[in-house]
Amino acid sequence: MAGHSKWAKVKHFKGAIDAKRSRIFAKLSREITVAARLGGGDPNMNPRLRLALLKCRSANMPAENVERAIKKGTGAGGASNFEDLVYEIYAPNGVALLVELSTDNRNRTAAEIRALLNRNGGSMATTGAVTHLFQRKGQIIVERAAADEDKLMELAIEAGAEDLKVEEEGFEILTDPSAFESVHKQLEEKGIQCEVAEVTYLPTLTVPLDEGATKQVSKLIDALEEHDDVNEVYSNAEFPPEADAE
Repeated sequence: MAGHSKWAKVKHFKGAIDAKRSRIFAKLSREITVAARLGGGDPNMNPRLRLALLKCRSANMPAENVERAIKKGTGAGGASNFEDLVYEIYAPNGVALLVELSTDNRNRTAAEIRALLNRNGGSMATTGAVTHLFQRKGQIIVERAAADEDKLMELAIEAGAEDLKVEEEGFEILTDPSAFESVHKQLEEKGIQCEVAEVTYLPTLTVPLDEGATKQVSKLIDALEEHDDVNEVYSNAEFPPEADAE
């Protein structure tokens, strides 16, 4: 899920209708399967699997779905060779997208994504043209009712967080990717519930959009997220507040 604000992501996971929830679970199951296939089924020994499981918790994915996906990844006969790709894309209205994919057929995926872009007003960017607009960070979202501000700030900074941002809806904790797991673990040990906990790409410069531009960009993002090979779409779009409620 990308393109909307961090708080919209929380609402997205909590309030998804059944059809969208099924698609979220299917994406997460695939990521678990790929992670388990590449690094084994023990999350203590597989950082990619640990991160996938955190996303499953945020989305309230049933435990049986998780177990089934891990077994699929570690079971006999699952010999498909997946590779991870990152596409740099220009969306309409000057918006930049980073798209993470996992595929067992690079040529097929490239052709399908290019066709999708042609239909929705996007285009492939040259290597490096988009990545410099984002930074890789650990991001932990805590709703306001879940923690006291002063105690949370003290705990987060002591655990190695870089920053804590206070907003009306709650708190955003940012970390270096290497410190993400230790910070998250410290919060959990203190009983603080995290609505979102992941290593993500955050834009360094955003592009404000009006209602018309929002529809164009959202259409492309939705189309990309529906593609089976796409894991995540990161955007530097700044949607109007009313878009978060949709």
